[in-house]
Amino acid sequence: MLRKFLIMLPIFVFAIQEKAAKDSIRFIFEPDSLNLHVGESAEITIKMVTNDNKLTGTPFLIYGQPRRALEAYPRISDSTGFVKVKVKAYKPGALKLRTRSISVKREDRIFGELKITVPKPKLKRIVFNNSIDNLYEGTTVRLEPIVYDEANLIRDEVFVELSSSNPKVAIIDGIGNLITLKSGKTIISGEVDSLFASMDLKVIKNPVRSLLLSSDQDKIRTGDVITFKAVAYDRKNRVVNDAPIQFSYKGKAIYGIGLPASAQIMPDGRFVAETEGVYSVSATSNGFNVSKKIKVGPRNISKDIELIGHGLISNVYTSDLWIWPGIGKHKGKDFAVTGTWGSNGEAYFWDISDPSNMIIIDTVTVDARTVNDVKISKDGKIGVISREGASNRKNGFVILDVSDPYNVEILSTFNDDMTGGVHNTFIYENHVFAVNNGRKYDIINIQDPKNPFRVGVYELNTPGHSIHDVWVEDGIAYSSNWADGVHAVDVGGLKFSEKNQKKIKFNPLLLKAGQGSPSNPVPLANMVDPNGHNHAAFPFKSQSSDKFYIIGGDEWFPWRYPNKPRPYQPRGGFHFLDFTDINNPKEEAVYTITEAGSHNHWIEGDTLYAAYYNGGLRIVDISGELLGDLYRQGREIAFYQTGHPEGHIKNSPNVWGTIPYKGYIFFSDMYSGLYCVKLVDKKKVITP
Repeated sequence: MLRKFLIMLPIFVFAIQEKAAKDSIRFIFEPDSLNLHVGESAEITIKMVTNDNKLTGTPFLIYGQPRRALEAYPRISDSTGFVKVKVKAYKPGALKLRTRSISVKREDRIFGELKITVPKPKLKRIVFNNSIDNLYEGTTVRLEPIVYDEANLIRDEVFVELSSSNPKVAIIDGIGNLITLKSGKTIISGEVDSLFASMDLKVIKNPVRSLLLSSDQDKIRTGDVITFKAVAYDRKNRVVNDAPIQFSYKGKAIYGIGLPASAQIMPDGRFVAETEGVYSVSATSNGFNVSKKIKVGPRNISKDIELIGHGLISNVYTSDLWIWPGIGKHKGKDFAVTGTWGSNGEAYFWDISDPSNMIIIDTVTVDARTVNDVKISKDGKIGVISREGASNRKNGFVILDVSDPYNVEILSTFNDDMTGGVHNTFIYENHVFAVNNGRKYDIINIQDPKNPFRVGVYELNTPGHSIHDVWVEDGIAYSSNWADGVHAVDVGGLKFSEKNQKKIKFNPLLLKAGQGSPSNPVPLANMVDPNGHNHAAFPFKSQSSDKFYIIGGDEWFPWRYPNKPRPYQPRGGFHFLDFTDINNPKEEAVYTITEAGSHNHWIEGDTLYAAYYNGGLRIVDISGELLGDLYRQGREIAFYQTGHPEGHIKNSPNVWGTIPYKGYIFFSDMYSGLYCVKLVDKKKVITP
């Protein structure tokens, strides 16, 4: 086995030096605390010094917490360990300006913290978000008064006292629902502290005298979405198009002990069931009720998984993987590359032509502690591996010639302005999209892979913004931006034409594309993540519906504390964001395993392949329209739980990434290496 080394100073020397110096390094903030109002700025001096108060001569990172609340500029110090930072508060609270040294090993990082107190601005106004000047009798509407403060921020925590001036006409229940009782007029008021707002309401006699309820199916499976259509008629049998109609359901589950069936019905009549059973779906208006029964059977999609092969890696942590077919003299063979995490800067190249006997055929070692991401170009000629924790702290990425995977060659490196490290990359049409310093992605031209150069940058302008990943398809870059959620950016998308109309139909983002390029990224659409956990994004052009989704994956470690040993216990899931109407994206479904945490994912056809950290590998049916909790609906096809007695952490699963390929499913496990499995039909159980 050959080993390729990028010229570097020995990493172990730097690791020893950093470990010895760790306890003697600290941060000095001047001033040592700060009070700001929302919208105010201040300048802070920060030094990273040794125990004799001398500057360390090394850069460090600066960032605000929580995200989107505090902006800091610049976000990295100069090479002396000194910086003057301008901070600006965007939200109230106990905020923190945090600093972190850039070290070879993550466990050698030094952290600093400045507390910034930002008081809540005074409340300014109440706005009713509902347009409800006229309502029919017997209508229930959820009131949504919004409270703004003097900084024009929405104050969700403020409770608004609601009332009706004429309770014979309409009342407000205990959770803010407006219920109309009879025709007449009333004034709906909202009050909090000294603020007051009101709106006039006219309640009109309800003309509904009968209802008709229909659906196009009466037998479905769990997870299937059907839409109930309710039509209201007046006494003259005329359709009342604006009639208020409420949907509900009741049902009995089919699993022996008579528990209620579990389902979900939306205000627009869409219905999906989680459990088998017989359901009665009802539509109600003006005291009139009509119902229809449907039968929900099992989805029956589960399969078994057969382990085909396993390449054990136990001396280091394994990170991401990529699979590709050989070219030239290796045409007909198949190859894989895996990275390493928190180790010695290695990437392993595998011959996986026989999945039952996967073998490492070459190793590339670069100046890095972590090779987090590995990618191969579509033509199988160029590879890119990311670098973090370099001994010279320049980091960046390395470009490889992988046309002969048995003899991989380093062609060049790119580390310009990448001190904080490149965590993820993507190769698309002779360009590398490199997530840089956790803040932006740089676009690097590699048409001549020995002479790469930057042609573009995409960075958000939101306070405290950060980024984790980027994926490019059809000239659109999908980035994952933690609290800022998913962003779709035109970096060379197809202009609309008759030739690409089929693609346009599946991907409405292309209707707006055509103006962007690698040197001129143009934003198309986005959706904020309210939980702040958006870690990965994958476009999904449904093969069995007219829907276009971006599937956003979480990464969340609620119980990861400093110095706590692995294995961690992450949490999180996958969110199905419907971008069919790109001007009004909305989350429609989730796939979540409550006791485990999601990581990377891949989609082929109408199947989701999910690397689920401690939950193993999960394979999910995402065909048809999606709504609700996919896990509870029985859409999981199969799962494979790793854990090896000789693993880096013994008998513990930690699946990192997965790729379906030629009927097999390959995936990497952080603790035990590379796996290949295959879906097989369930064996029939023969009873005596």
